[in-house]
Amino acid sequence: MSGNKGLWCLVLHAHLPYIRHPEHDDFLEEDWFFEAVTETYIPILLFSERLLKEGVRFRYTINLSPPLCGMMKDPLLQSRYKRHLGKMIDLAEKEAARAQPAFHPVAKMYEGKLKACRNLFERCGGNLLSVFKDLQDAGAIEIITCCATHGYLPLMTDDRARAAQVRAAVADYEETFGRKPRGIWLAECAYSPGVDAILRKEGIRFFFLDTHGILYGEPRPKYGVFAPVITPAGTAAFARDMETAHQVWSAEQGYPGDARYREFYRDLGYDLGYDEVKPYLHSDGVRRNIGMKYFRITGKTPMDQKEPYNPDWARDAAGEHAGNFVFNRTQQVQHLAGLMDRQPLVVSMYDAELFGHWWYEGPDFLEYIFKKIHYDQNVFDCITPVEYLDRYPTNQMIEPCASSWGDKGYYEVWLNGANDWVYRHLHKITDKMIHLAEREKNAQGTRLRALNQMAREVLLAQASDWAFLMTAGSATQYSCKRTKDHVHRFLTLEREFLSGSLNESFLHECEWKDNIFPNINYRIFTHEGVLS
Repeated sequence: MSGNKGLWCLVLHAHLPYIRHPEHDDFLEEDWFFEAVTETYIPILLFSERLLKEGVRFRYTINLSPPLCGMMKDPLLQSRYKRHLGKMIDLAEKEAARAQPAFHPVAKMYEGKLKACRNLFERCGGNLLSVFKDLQDAGAIEIITCCATHGYLPLMTDDRARAAQVRAAVADYEETFGRKPRGIWLAECAYSPGVDAILRKEGIRFFFLDTHGILYGEPRPKYGVFAPVITPAGTAAFARDMETAHQVWSAEQGYPGDARYREFYRDLGYDLGYDEVKPYLHSDGVRRNIGMKYFRITGKTPMDQKEPYNPDWARDAAGEHAGNFVFNRTQQVQHLAGLMDRQPLVVSMYDAELFGHWWYEGPDFLEYIFKKIHYDQNVFDCITPVEYLDRYPTNQMIEPCASSWGDKGYYEVWLNGANDWVYRHLHKITDKMIHLAEREKNAQGTRLRALNQMAREVLLAQASDWAFLMTAGSATQYSCKRTKDHVHRFLTLEREFLSGSLNESFLHECEWKDNIFPNINYRIFTHEGVLS
């Protein structure tokens, strides 16, 4: 590997908001998790296991956020996912038996893929995180953490609040994977000066920024974004390469817009006769997307003029695009190698759900990339951030600039007229939590449970997902309700705590509904953190 001219670092950001509603037997927004498991997380695990078994050397870094890990570990959601998957397999079997000839290959494809998901899920006893851990223990991947509930750190007014997000994440990672995380994905790649010192204190070696976070840093970076920098606190920051971002992200100019790929916006939930699809809808009986889609993109044509999806054509397209991606990296690396005194590093950062959920063939594309890197070229190799830092321990010191990877590059997506009302409430309950944590040094019994639950409610209210969805105009009602619910529960618990009359029934209800971080310690909100 050392003879190669350059290096490629793939980073996948796997995160979903913590959505778990035990008070309902059937809850629409839980489908976000079920769909991502079936379409993204299990396909990634399956191709990773195949590559490992075939002896193909591969490396990627994946952030499994604490909310996502919490949902993957939760017995209730595991059982609900198994129920969901069983219903989808039942539908796929019926479709395979009755589909018209033009659609029969697609129906059989779904039947096969859904059963492969069930096989893996059952093989690991429903614990998908154990499969990710096995891949990490084998040295093939690097799992990193994220802010505890995807809290947007620059919009928090107290370093103790920022530190709490990091401390809770580090503790959760250690419980899940048996060691401390070496890297972190800052929610939305949102950075402001001073965050690096918090990361360093909690033992984090590296994090990621969007391109301009380093390009506009002080001083200017000698290697641009093709080598990490060291922040004033001593933490390494890696920046996104925009060339690889556009090639994959863009539906217009990038690979996912190819006419052979599956059309996302035409779904069997609307195409199938109502009596046939009704058993697979939610209890309200309203037609919705169910994840089985029979048509390909075709071109800029109306939805009713789309042509049948051909799985073989789509796989061919994924192979062609993987070949083009690898060819472009060889050209990019060869050019950069002539300008640098070290191996250039190309960091490709993507939302994991792009691969499989939005771009159905994305997991095939990634598998083909790793095979082509392994077999078809010797110009560059894949690497993880830790491997890079071990090879190049000396890097330029730069203060990155305030930035995010959101629209326009800064904070506007998460602070604008559609969502600014949330922050006065978030700041207030956070200040109250910090005050209680600093005052109550050694709470016991019910009072300890109440303080720990208040900490959970603050963290859940801080999730950047709610502000993002308000801006996007998607699931706005649900996002507003989640914010208000967590604020209400915190304030109710705080009022009862201060009055000395805790309602254990209400406390138990909160613990039952919002059960993330079962071993949380409210002292994460203090200056010194949790004392060992």
